[in-house]
Amino acid sequence: ALQRGLELLGTFNRDAQEQNGADLARKLDLPRASVFRMLHTLERAGFVERVGDTANYRLGLGVLRLGFEYLASMELTEHGRPVIEELRDITGYSAHLVVRDKQQVVFVAKAAGRSALFHSIQVGARLPAHATVLGRLLLADLDMKALGELYPDTPLPQFTDRTPTTLVQLKKMIDADRAQGYAISQGGFETGISTIAAPVFNDRHEVVAAVSITVPAQQVPMEQAQLLVPQVQQAAQLLTNRLSHLPPRSA
Repeated sequence: ALQRGLELLGTFNRDAQEQNGADLARKLDLPRASVFRMLHTLERAGFVERVGDTANYRLGLGVLRLGFEYLASMELTEHGRPVIEELRDITGYSAHLVVRDKQQVVFVAKAAGRSALFHSIQVGARLPAHATVLGRLLLADLDMKALGELYPDTPLPQFTDRTPTTLVQLKKMIDADRAQGYAISQGGFETGISTIAAPVFNDRHEVVAAVSITVPAQQVPMEQAQLLVPQVQQAAQLLTNRLSHLPPRSA
Protein backbone atom coordinates (compact mmCIF):
# COMPACT_ATOMS: atom_id res chain seq x y z
CA ALA A 1 0.00 0.00 0.00
CA LEU A 2 2.86 2.36 0.82
CA GLN A 3 4.56 1.62 -2.50
CA ARG A 4 1.33 2.25 -4.41
CA GLY A 5 0.76 5.49 -2.54
CA LEU A 6 4.25 6.70 -3.40
CA GLU A 7 3.73 5.68 -7.03
CA LEU A 8 0.50 7.66 -7.05
CA LEU A 9 2.25 10.77 -5.74
CA GLY A 10 4.96 10.27 -8.35
CA THR A 11 2.47 10.59 -11.20
CA PHE A 12 2.00 14.28 -10.41
CA ASN A 13 4.50 16.54 -12.21
CA ARG A 14 4.67 19.83 -14.06
CA ASP A 15 2.91 18.26 -17.04
CA ALA A 16 0.23 16.58 -14.91
CA GLN A 17 -0.40 18.99 -12.06
CA GLU A 18 -4.05 18.00 -11.68
CA GLN A 19 -5.51 14.51 -12.07
CA ASN A 20 -8.71 12.73 -11.15
CA GLY A 21 -9.23 9.25 -9.79
CA ALA A 22 -10.07 7.73 -13.16
CA ASP A 23 -6.86 9.09 -14.72
CA LEU A 24 -4.78 7.73 -11.85
CA ALA A 25 -6.45 4.32 -12.00
CA ARG A 26 -5.55 4.00 -15.68
CA LYS A 27 -1.95 5.12 -15.14
CA LEU A 28 -1.38 2.82 -12.19
CA ASP A 29 -3.46 -0.07 -13.61
CA LEU A 30 -5.40 -0.31 -10.35
CA PRO A 31 -9.11 -0.57 -9.53
CA ARG A 32 -10.77 2.81 -9.10
CA ALA A 33 -11.93 1.87 -5.62
CA SER A 34 -8.31 1.27 -4.53
CA VAL A 35 -7.19 4.58 -6.01
CA PHE A 36 -9.97 6.53 -4.30
CA ARG A 37 -9.11 4.92 -0.97
CA MET A 38 -5.49 5.99 -1.41
CA LEU A 39 -6.52 9.49 -2.40
CA HIS A 40 -8.72 9.74 0.67
CA THR A 41 -5.85 8.65 2.94
CA LEU A 42 -3.35 10.98 1.27
CA GLU A 43 -5.81 13.87 1.40
CA ARG A 44 -6.31 13.42 5.14
CA ALA A 45 -2.53 13.48 5.61
CA GLY A 46 -2.20 16.64 3.50
CA PHE A 47 -0.20 15.08 0.67
CA VAL A 48 -2.91 15.73 -1.94
CA GLU A 49 -5.83 18.15 -2.01
CA ARG A 50 -9.00 18.61 -4.02
CA VAL A 51 -9.03 21.32 -6.67
CA GLY A 52 -12.03 23.46 -5.76
CA ASP A 53 -15.33 21.65 -6.34
CA THR A 54 -13.95 19.48 -9.14
CA ALA A 55 -13.02 15.79 -9.06
CA ASN A 56 -9.37 16.65 -9.65
CA TYR A 57 -6.53 16.38 -7.15
CA ARG A 58 -3.15 18.06 -6.93
CA LEU A 59 -0.17 17.73 -4.61
CA GLY A 60 -0.73 19.21 -1.16
CA LEU A 61 1.48 21.10 1.24
CA GLY A 62 2.38 17.87 3.02
CA VAL A 63 4.76 17.01 0.18
CA LEU A 64 6.31 20.46 0.37
CA ARG A 65 6.64 20.14 4.15
CA LEU A 66 8.62 16.94 3.75
CA GLY A 67 10.93 18.69 1.32
CA PHE A 68 11.47 21.60 3.67
CA GLU A 69 12.14 19.26 6.60
CA TYR A 70 14.71 17.43 4.52
CA LEU A 71 16.45 20.64 3.53
CA ALA A 72 16.37 21.90 7.10
CA SER A 73 17.92 18.69 8.40
CA MET A 74 20.60 18.84 5.75
CA GLU A 75 21.38 22.43 6.73
CA LEU A 76 21.53 21.47 10.39
CA THR A 77 23.94 18.60 9.86
CA GLU A 78 25.96 20.48 7.26
CA HIS A 79 26.58 23.41 9.59
CA GLY A 80 26.65 21.30 12.74
CA ARG A 81 29.27 18.75 11.76
CA PRO A 82 32.27 21.15 11.67
CA VAL A 83 31.05 22.72 14.91
CA ILE A 84 31.05 19.46 16.83
CA GLU A 85 34.33 18.41 15.23
CA GLU A 86 35.93 21.61 16.52
CA LEU A 87 34.34 21.03 19.93
CA ARG A 88 35.80 17.50 19.95
CA ASP A 89 39.23 18.86 19.06
CA ILE A 90 39.11 21.47 21.83
CA THR A 91 37.82 19.21 24.59
CA GLY A 92 39.17 15.84 23.51
CA TYR A 93 35.76 14.25 24.15
CA SER A 94 33.19 12.81 21.76
CA ALA A 95 30.80 15.52 20.58
CA HIS A 96 27.29 15.04 19.24
CA LEU A 97 24.45 16.90 17.56
CA VAL A 98 20.98 15.72 18.53
CA VAL A 99 17.38 16.56 17.68
CA ARG A 100 14.05 15.40 19.12
CA ASP A 101 11.60 13.05 17.43
CA LYS A 102 8.49 13.11 19.63
CA GLN A 103 9.44 11.28 22.84
CA GLN A 104 12.97 10.41 21.75
CA VAL A 105 16.31 12.08 21.21
CA VAL A 106 18.00 11.21 17.90
CA PHE A 107 21.74 11.54 17.23
CA VAL A 108 22.13 13.14 13.79
CA ALA A 109 25.89 13.80 13.79
CA LYS A 110 28.88 12.79 15.87
CA ALA A 111 32.59 13.47 16.17
CA ALA A 112 34.32 10.59 17.92
CA GLY A 113 36.78 11.48 20.67
CA ARG A 114 39.96 9.75 21.73
CA SER A 115 38.17 7.24 23.95
CA ALA A 116 36.95 4.15 22.10
CA LEU A 117 34.25 3.77 24.76
CA PHE A 118 31.83 6.05 22.91
CA HIS A 119 32.51 5.00 19.34
CA SER A 120 29.49 2.70 19.62
CA ILE A 121 27.08 5.66 19.71
CA GLN A 122 26.02 5.78 16.09
CA VAL A 123 24.17 8.39 14.10
CA GLY A 124 20.51 7.43 14.33
CA ALA A 125 20.76 6.16 17.92
CA ARG A 126 17.79 7.07 20.10
CA LEU A 127 17.37 7.83 23.80
CA PRO A 128 14.26 8.63 25.86
CA ALA A 129 13.85 12.41 25.94
CA HIS A 130 12.37 12.72 29.43
CA ALA A 131 15.18 10.67 30.99
CA THR A 132 18.16 12.53 29.50
CA VAL A 133 19.53 16.06 29.74
CA LEU A 134 19.63 16.14 25.95
CA GLY A 135 15.92 15.50 25.77
CA ARG A 136 15.04 17.97 28.49
CA LEU A 137 16.85 20.73 26.60
CA LEU A 138 14.92 19.81 23.46
CA LEU A 139 11.61 19.86 25.36
CA ALA A 140 12.21 23.41 26.59
CA ASP A 141 9.58 25.06 24.36
CA LEU A 142 6.73 22.84 25.59
CA ASP A 143 4.31 24.06 28.26
CA MET A 144 2.42 21.71 30.59
CA LYS A 145 -0.42 21.24 28.11
CA ALA A 146 1.96 20.30 25.31
CA LEU A 147 3.89 17.99 27.62
CA GLY A 148 0.63 16.28 28.57
CA GLU A 149 -0.20 15.74 24.91
CA LEU A 150 3.29 14.36 24.25
CA TYR A 151 3.18 12.11 27.33
CA PRO A 152 -0.47 11.07 27.82
CA ASP A 153 0.48 8.11 29.99
CA THR A 154 2.01 8.47 33.45
CA PRO A 155 4.02 7.58 35.39
CA LEU A 156 6.84 8.08 32.94
CA PRO A 157 9.23 5.14 32.45
CA GLN A 158 11.96 5.21 35.09
CA PHE A 159 15.53 4.30 34.15
CA THR A 160 17.40 5.47 37.26
CA ASP A 161 16.44 7.02 40.56
CA ARG A 162 17.03 10.42 38.92
CA THR A 163 14.49 9.92 36.15
CA PRO A 164 11.38 12.12 36.53
CA THR A 165 8.21 10.04 36.64
CA THR A 166 5.62 12.84 36.63
CA LEU A 167 5.07 15.75 34.28
CA VAL A 168 5.49 18.20 37.18
CA GLN A 169 8.91 16.77 37.97
CA LEU A 170 9.88 16.79 34.30
CA LYS A 171 8.76 20.39 33.76
CA LYS A 172 10.70 21.54 36.82
CA MET A 173 13.88 19.97 35.47
CA ILE A 174 13.26 21.35 31.96
CA ASP A 175 12.80 24.88 33.30
CA ALA A 176 15.91 24.66 35.48
CA ASP A 177 18.09 23.55 32.56
CA ARG A 178 16.73 26.23 30.26
CA ALA A 179 17.22 28.94 32.87
CA GLN A 180 20.93 28.18 33.23
CA GLY A 181 21.48 27.80 29.48
CA TYR A 182 23.00 24.33 29.63
CA ALA A 183 22.49 20.92 31.20
CA ILE A 184 24.85 18.48 32.82
CA SER A 185 24.20 14.85 33.72
CA GLN A 186 26.71 13.08 35.92
CA GLY A 187 25.89 9.40 35.59
CA GLY A 188 22.23 10.30 35.53
CA PHE A 189 21.18 8.00 32.68
CA GLU A 190 24.03 5.55 32.20
CA THR A 191 26.55 4.63 34.88
CA GLY A 192 30.06 5.93 34.27
CA ILE A 193 29.03 8.46 31.64
CA SER A 194 28.52 12.20 32.08
CA THR A 195 27.02 14.53 29.49
CA ILE A 196 27.29 18.29 29.09
CA ALA A 197 24.89 19.84 26.60
CA ALA A 198 23.62 23.23 25.40
CA PRO A 199 20.64 24.16 23.21
CA VAL A 200 20.70 25.39 19.61
CA PHE A 201 18.03 27.93 18.57
CA ASN A 202 16.50 29.03 15.29
CA ASP A 203 15.65 32.60 14.30
CA ARG A 204 12.42 32.44 16.36
CA HIS A 205 14.41 31.43 19.42
CA GLU A 206 12.94 27.94 19.36
CA VAL A 207 15.13 25.02 20.39
CA VAL A 208 15.87 22.96 17.28
CA ALA A 209 18.85 20.88 18.41
CA ALA A 210 21.41 20.38 21.13
CA VAL A 211 25.20 20.11 21.11
CA SER A 212 26.84 17.84 23.67
CA ILE A 213 30.04 16.19 24.78
CA THR A 214 30.29 12.86 26.57
CA VAL A 215 32.80 12.50 29.39
CA PRO A 216 33.85 8.96 30.42
CA ALA A 217 33.37 9.54 34.13
CA GLN A 218 30.66 9.12 36.73
CA GLN A 219 31.36 12.66 37.97
CA VAL A 220 32.96 15.66 36.28
CA PRO A 221 35.06 17.63 38.80
CA MET A 222 33.84 21.19 39.31
CA GLU A 223 37.10 22.66 38.02
CA GLN A 224 36.81 20.65 34.81
CA ALA A 225 33.12 21.44 34.39
CA GLN A 226 33.86 25.15 34.67
CA LEU A 227 36.09 24.78 31.62
CA LEU A 228 33.91 22.43 29.59
CA VAL A 229 30.50 24.07 30.04
CA PRO A 230 31.49 27.38 28.35
CA GLN A 231 33.10 25.46 25.48
CA VAL A 232 29.90 23.50 24.85
CA GLN A 233 27.81 26.68 25.13
CA GLN A 234 30.06 28.50 22.68
CA ALA A 235 29.71 25.66 20.17
CA ALA A 236 25.92 25.72 20.52
CA GLN A 237 25.91 29.51 20.12
CA LEU A 238 28.06 29.26 17.01
CA LEU A 239 25.63 26.83 15.44
CA THR A 240 22.70 29.02 16.50
CA ASN A 241 24.29 31.99 14.75
CA ARG A 242 24.94 29.98 11.62
CA LEU A 243 21.38 28.68 11.47
CA SER A 244 19.47 31.77 12.50
CA HIS A 245 21.89 34.63 11.83
CA LEU A 246 21.06 36.01 15.26
CA PRO A 247 23.70 38.17 16.96
CA PRO A 248 25.40 36.48 19.92
CA ARG A 249 23.34 36.71 23.10
CA SER A 250 24.84 38.21 26.23
CA ALA A 251 25.90 35.83 28.99
